[in-house]
Amino acid sequence: MSEIFDHPYIAPVELKTLDKVAIVISKGSLEGVYPGLIMANGARMEGIEADLFFTFFGLDAIRKDRYEKVKVATVGNPGMHLPTWLGGIPGMSAMATKMMKRQMEKIDIPPIPEFLELIGDSGAHMYACKATVDMFGLDMSSFVPQVDAIISVGEFYEKAGGGQIIFT
Repeated sequence: MSEIFDHPYIAPVELKTLDKVAIVISKGSLEGVYPGLIMANGARMEGIEADLFFTFFGLDAIRKDRYEKVKVATVGNPGMHLPTWLGGIPGMSAMATKMMKRQMEKIDIPPIPEFLELIGDSGAHMYACKATVDMFGLDMSSFVPQVDAIISVGEFYEKAGGGQIIFT
């Protein structure tokens, strides 16, 4: 046993270039949507293929009737460093959202509609989860034009084709 500590051996690792990412966006809050969009944009800027799969409340980011109204979640959000009751005060979410959007604008992070267009134009693919779409009674007309299709989880995994899958 002491030989292991006296003469540690670390096997060389061959680094592989990542050529594809598959990103799952499942939360419908500002802080739930942006990480996936930022990662997809970064991947495309590096020449890496990117597929985004929007499921459950993450669909709010691509729904025509909601994507401009995504807000910061203030209730029960440990990142806000606020007591839960304080996050529930009327107007708190709107105020936090306004502040967050102002900060993002300062560092040139586009609003969700513009970001979706930018990512779509870069060649990334966006998909809506079939089970969630069916559960919420939606169809293709509910979504922004950048959404390629409504597909099942299995179809998404096939499209990921060995790529790195990231859950936000």
